[in-house]
Amino acid sequence: MDARTESNIAPIRELTLTRVFDASRELVFKLWTDPEHLARWWGPKMFTSTVRCWEARAGGKIDLTMNMANGGGHPMGGGFREVDPPKRLVFTSTAFEDKDGNAELENLNTVTFEDDNGKTKVTVHVVVLKASAAMAGPLSGMEMGWSQSLDKLGDLVAQMR
Repeated sequence: MDARTESNIAPIRELTLTRVFDASRELVFKLWTDPEHLARWWGPKMFTSTVRCWEARAGGKIDLTMNMANGGGHPMGGGFREVDPPKRLVFTSTAFEDKDGNAELENLNTVTFEDDNGKTKVTVHVVVLKASAAMAGPLSGMEMGWSQSLDKLGDLVAQMR
């Protein structure tokens, strides 16, 4: 069903964030596609991530949990639609399952990697595909969550230089 026609759907939202990292596109792309590296930066600050599956290939699956410091967790699923090294990733992310196991939130994420005078410009564009009314809170924190994740990625890039 089209998200704009469901009566319990929050308004469609989009978010675009851009960061420049002092590293090659190949390295930054690897940090996005290697599950071990991804586990070190994915999720807002005060969260760690347990990555069970991050198959960075077209048709590949995503299965991880963002673990809160207090012991709670947020499982996330999804799948890759496009992987074009080291230029572009397109994947869906799903979260907040209802009692029947259906995701209450689904996003389409497009990440581009561009050369920028010896550095790498990363642009993350998120389009909310589906969001129940209960997702107003998580949607209101989406920009902060992505920003904090990208900050953690920047810290990892600095450690790897």
